[in-house]
Amino acid sequence: MASSPCGSGNFDSGLEIKTRSVEQTLVPLVSQITTLINHKDKPKKSERTQQAIQRVGQAVSVAVGRFVGVGEAIAVENEELKEEMGMACFEARRAGDAIAKLTDVGMPVAPLVDGRKTVFSNRTGMVKAARMLLSSVTKVLVLADRIVIKQIITSRNKVLVTLEQLERVSTFQEFVQIFSQFGNQMVEFAHLTGDRQNDLKDENKKARMAAARAVLEKCTMMLLTASKTCLRHPDCESARINKDAVFHRMRFALEQVMEIVTDARPCGETKVLPLSIYTGIKDFKSNVEGLREGLYSLPHQALSDQLEAVVERTEDFTDSAYTSHEHREGILQLCQLARQDTDQLIVAWREALSLNAKEATEEMELSILKTCQSVHELRRELHKVAVGRAADLLKVHAEHLPLRALKASGGEGNLEAVAEYARTLGEQKEQLVETCRLLCHVSGTEPLEITCIHAEETFHVTGPQIISAAQTLALHPSSKIAKENLDVFCEAWESQLCDMGVLLREINDVFEGRQGVPASGDKRAYLSLPRPGKHSANLKTVKAVKLDTEEQSTIAKLGVDLRLLTSDVDTEVEKWEDQEQDIVRQGQSMSSMAYSMYLFTRGEGLLKTTMDLFHQAEVLSEEGLQLCSSLHTLSTLLNDEEKVVVLSEMEKLMGLCQQLQMGVRTPVQGKTATFQKVDSSIQNTRAIMTVVIYLLPVCNKLVRKYKSERSSLDTPQSWRDRQLSTPVKDDALNGKNSNGFGVKSLEKHMANLTFLESK
Repeated sequence: MASSPCGSGNFDSGLEIKTRSVEQTLVPLVSQITTLINHKDKPKKSERTQQAIQRVGQAVSVAVGRFVGVGEAIAVENEELKEEMGMACFEARRAGDAIAKLTDVGMPVAPLVDGRKTVFSNRTGMVKAARMLLSSVTKVLVLADRIVIKQIITSRNKVLVTLEQLERVSTFQEFVQIFSQFGNQMVEFAHLTGDRQNDLKDENKKARMAAARAVLEKCTMMLLTASKTCLRHPDCESARINKDAVFHRMRFALEQVMEIVTDARPCGETKVLPLSIYTGIKDFKSNVEGLREGLYSLPHQALSDQLEAVVERTEDFTDSAYTSHEHREGILQLCQLARQDTDQLIVAWREALSLNAKEATEEMELSILKTCQSVHELRRELHKVAVGRAADLLKVHAEHLPLRALKASGGEGNLEAVAEYARTLGEQKEQLVETCRLLCHVSGTEPLEITCIHAEETFHVTGPQIISAAQTLALHPSSKIAKENLDVFCEAWESQLCDMGVLLREINDVFEGRQGVPASGDKRAYLSLPRPGKHSANLKTVKAVKLDTEEQSTIAKLGVDLRLLTSDVDTEVEKWEDQEQDIVRQGQSMSSMAYSMYLFTRGEGLLKTTMDLFHQAEVLSEEGLQLCSSLHTLSTLLNDEEKVVVLSEMEKLMGLCQQLQMGVRTPVQGKTATFQKVDSSIQNTRAIMTVVIYLLPVCNKLVRKYKSERSSLDTPQSWRDRQLSTPVKDDALNGKNSNGFGVKSLEKHMANLTFLESK
């Protein structure tokens, strides 16, 4: 958080800002107020500048007035916050008025200096007003944030009540009626928690929220088919076990969401992640490198104990039946080397202490470097083993042979074959669970560790659920509902394998220094503050269709490929030397838009309705056509053979973009037609991104070649930097520079505080 002009970024010690929406709404205000106060350092102002600053003060007052109006409207809708919100709004309005008066050059408090007026000589008064404004605005925003939490809790309570009703139903008619209500409640809960997930500042909480929401997303469809199967076959024990497991997991996930949203822990417990090898090595290296400046910072034995704790955790690798002899020996040798280097460091450390040295000696410095290098090599070897095993497993599971066999044997009513293939699936489940545990050790960030733990739990739970669903089908081979139920659980398993592939790439990105988008994250910050409906008269409300739970589950499969393609585009973009090149910028932009469409397939992110999706697809197609224009410009600089390659792909890209554009602009009616349009939009976007991922490395190679052959390549406008940054001058006060401190800029920021204009 940016610091306040009062010298402190903490406006109220009782207010903790936990969401980006609150923080990002305040940052521009802090910046503008700070700039306003700093103008006191330049006492001589032109008449033009004085008038501009006066308009700024008035704009602050007007914008705060609008902001307070919405705060008061929220207070009316939420009786329990009425008193607190009212006081905060009163203070904000008073502070805004004070700033307007202090910046009024017509006030008699502004004396003449060399024939020119100074602006707000009463700097103490301005600082006091700024502090009050920032504190009161922060309080209003934090109170509004409490309303979001209340909405999530209320939504969750509705879901729990309906969940209990679903568990007790005894007839199909009753089930269908209640499940319809449950589905609508889950969609509402998914949107509220999705907004909250994207808004959280704490990346670990975001990852935990993503994991819990993923469970709820998959379990909603499982609950439907498992309950139907149990109703159709009420005396079947395997069907009951299957259903009970789904209900239990949903309740557990709902409880996890509440823990994250409310910061509550059952019985006051503090949930701590199991210590990973990556974290252990990171802390060990930090202590080793800290010896350079602090020879007396910790006892010798502490360093040895810390390394031994890391070595002990490598037993998860060396004790595994799936680790090859070669890899096991390599890990053990590197552990021994790390011990030897640490022992030598301790010897050099003791010698330095005996000499009363104040900093590390040359011998000790050498030992520090060797120790850090040896544990780095250990981490590299463990990473290679974990990632290699995961990649091999994903290849093995690509054909989903045990799942196919279980479906076939269950449909034939062959209980013996089901038992045999269940053992095979059980073995694969154990391999996947163990591999997720190894990936957790080397993941490189806590959010990815959380995602690895979620993957481990999902495989551990879903495996037995598939087996119980297959047993039910084998007992009732002609049952269409039992077959549908098994299909749903198998799809959940396949989906988790796809997620594991994405996770694997993200772990590799972190290890190789390409810190991409977290597994749980969004490429853009999203503001989830409430917008009171009946007070939003100036908003255009558009009715649009939201996908139901079944459609969301179906479309999510298409989104996985889109996610992988955006990751590939991001990787290729990073390889370009000139990040401001048109092709690079357009590729990045399309990747970001495609990623938001991927999030839509998961029921997350900025795109909430089908209308949002179609608009995003249209904008992506327009950006794709701009990319075609850039490719055409590039082709004019190439020889005939190279030109043919680029133009061929450019024509393909242009055709796909036009196809997408026409598709999203074509009006449709009815639920089925709308879903088909969504499906087509995602598939066309996927085809476009496939061409983009092919073009980026080709164009990068051609640009590099052209630069090396012709030193004059930088002359054409299309290859030059778009613009140079220029310092902000007094003209910015009159709104001539949109990035400067101008009336329009401040008014816009203050207007954005009103929630009404946050979208």
